[in-house]
Amino acid sequence: MEEYGTIRIKLDELIEKSGISKNKLSHKAEMQRTQLNNYCNNQITRLDIDVLARICTVLNCSISDLLEFVPPNDID
Repeated sequence: MEEYGTIRIKLDELIEKSGISKNKLSHKAEMQRTQLNNYCNNQITRLDIDVLARICTVLNCSISDLLEFVPPNDID
């Protein structure tokens, strides 16, 4: 699938930038801490739009702040 590129989740960067703790984010976004860590570590294979909406609401960001398309020639 990497021949098409990939989607990178920039949640770790947003958490650091916002200054919110992972515990507080997981509570406010109604997520399990392990689920949040999977999003932070880009270990998600299927994105849940409800989860993405909750994250964007809590962090007051747009979906483009959270997700980034990485073209196939830019994948490490």
